[in-house]
Amino acid sequence: METVSLSSPAGKWIMVSTIMASAMAFIDATALNVVLPSIQKSLDASGTDLFWILNAYLLMLSALMLIGGSLGDKLGRKKIFMAGIFIFIAGSAACGISGTVTLLIIFRMIQGIGGALMIPGSLSLISSSIHEKERGKAIGTWSAFTTVVTIGGPVLGGALADAGYWRYIFFINIPIGIAALIILWKLVKENREQAADHTLDYAGAVAIMLGLALFTFGFLRMPAVGWLHWQVYSSLGVGLLLLVVFIIIEQKSKHPMMPLSLFANLTFSGANLLTFFLYAGLGAGMLFLSLNLVQVQGYDQLQSGLTFLPFTILMVFVARFAGSLADKYGPRLLLTIGPALAGLGLLLLSFVKQTAGPSAYFTTFFPGILVLGLGMSFTVAPLTATVMGAVNPHFSGTASGVNNALSRISGVFANAIFGALAVVLFSGALQKELAQVQLSDQSKQAVMQQAMELGNAKAPAALQGSDKEKVQKSYHESFIAAYGKIMRIAALLGFAGAAVGFVLIRNSVVKKTDQ
Repeated sequence: METVSLSSPAGKWIMVSTIMASAMAFIDATALNVVLPSIQKSLDASGTDLFWILNAYLLMLSALMLIGGSLGDKLGRKKIFMAGIFIFIAGSAACGISGTVTLLIIFRMIQGIGGALMIPGSLSLISSSIHEKERGKAIGTWSAFTTVVTIGGPVLGGALADAGYWRYIFFINIPIGIAALIILWKLVKENREQAADHTLDYAGAVAIMLGLALFTFGFLRMPAVGWLHWQVYSSLGVGLLLLVVFIIIEQKSKHPMMPLSLFANLTFSGANLLTFFLYAGLGAGMLFLSLNLVQVQGYDQLQSGLTFLPFTILMVFVARFAGSLADKYGPRLLLTIGPALAGLGLLLLSFVKQTAGPSAYFTTFFPGILVLGLGMSFTVAPLTATVMGAVNPHFSGTASGVNNALSRISGVFANAIFGALAVVLFSGALQKELAQVQLSDQSKQAVMQQAMELGNAKAPAALQGSDKEKVQKSYHESFIAAYGKIMRIAALLGFAGAAVGFVLIRNSVVKKTDQ
């Protein structure tokens, strides 16, 4: 299959169209968090409603990502990519005009279907269209630009929410998506392996879709209803069973959507295992760092967002360079040092206690965020390029689908497991703190009932004066204790990713033989 240079007109249009399409998804994801209070007020939404407005999209994305990548390989990458963009902007328009919470949740699911076709398609198109020697640089460029728009999402969301225009978070996707479709239609050639097996694996598609959907749903429900609720263990159990069924189907199928032989390549398996460890640690770390900054350290939302600016700047300036280094010297060293630095950054952040607020940022949180950002900047582009380069090009969509699905599921897994673990750790620390406070058993019970709120816990209204101040201080101290332990576990996941990179990643990753 013919490939093009990154600096050629064809290469530039491929990059522009894939970055624009990816930008829609990333802006939507980050900006939506900021406008949730406006949506809640406008549509009279409950807390549970807000949860599903966020996660209905993620549920469909996780369930269909692998199918979306496989369809691109079999039916044409440009065709499936364009179909994903069209569905995504149609879902966005419908979200923008939604008059009820129920409709908004349904249309968010449609966005998720579009995203599942669109997100793996962008990397698949880059990987299969750009010269092999420039693949890392191309993916680094994609990573840098999408990082900029991702960080810009909350700023845009805040401005629109303050002006009362939360619906424009969805409407803004329409012109971006239409422009990307026109570029793809007019200026980008179809990318499809002529020798590829075009027969669809319907049984495998159904099994993986239902398995991942149930698995994701179980993790999403865990923070709300607990580990042992029937909805959680039945969803996780049936989901896991269906994933086993999927593997059996793929072993026996003449036309598998995900050939299991791909995982015989240790570099491919290792890169995906590294992805799971690293993004689970990063997801947990970023979540609890944000909670700590706002709920305990006294940062407002804007200040909290600005604390990650060093992370963003490093991603913009280092990611493309790291991709070029991987192209030239191979990814193994970068995929060992990068996750190790990310783990070290999370470890440094775990030692930060109560601070004087934003004025103390540069002597408290800044060093850890700097090291974390440097680690991720050295990792993201080489990791993605390694996943894409470790398989034959006609499986690039499947490879991207596997890797993207794992990164999303690891984030859901981290939020669910670490969210539940944080409550346990917070409650244990709070009990120790309360042992030093003179309160009645009834008052202590009322204080403990707030444990689910973590750093946002408020002292019971019945408490007055110094007792109220002592309880509030106990809440903060307990959260910081739980935060430190969570961040150290997240750091261990980063170090585990580095170990996987060192042991399993090989610099000669591209297999020329069909798999």
